Amino acid sequence: MDIRIDDLSGSDVAELMSEHLQSMRLHSPPESKHALDLEALRKPEITFWTAREANDLVGCVALLELDSQHGEIKSMKTASSHLRKGVAKQLLQFMIKEARERGYRRLSLETGSMDVFKPARSLYVSFGFQYCKPFSDYNEDPNSVFMTKEL
Repeated sequence: MDIRIDDLSGSDVAELMSEHLQSMRLHSPPESKHALDLEALRKPEITFWTAREANDLVGCVALLELDSQHGEIKSMKTASSHLRKGVAKQLLQFMIKEARERGYRRLSLETGSMDVFKPARSLYVSFGFQYCKPFSDYNEDPNSVFMTKEL
């Protein structure tokens, strides 16, 4: 799998992000939806990567710099045709490595508290992420869980 910085201009990326946002709307009430659209992902403090096998888009992930020592994982999504093939695991390994290379001391994320998000939460726990209080601009929300990993 090849993971590279992406400019979000490809139609396959737009389709994957549309699928991601639609899934969030399906499973999270509007006040608890924290997924970013394409325009929000283009902010200078966010780096966006796509994962490809040959020319096939298999997943994506973004990293938001909260400050010089703290990053937040955003928009980690596996293409539905590539679920349960280890894509998310490889993306998460990549994010941890990238965060360390940037000198971050902490990497955090927000995900849903509903059962549909249980596989994601299990993956994060298996990589040493721990549940935490809301960070950055987040507030307590029964539909969200917050996780962090000290690097």
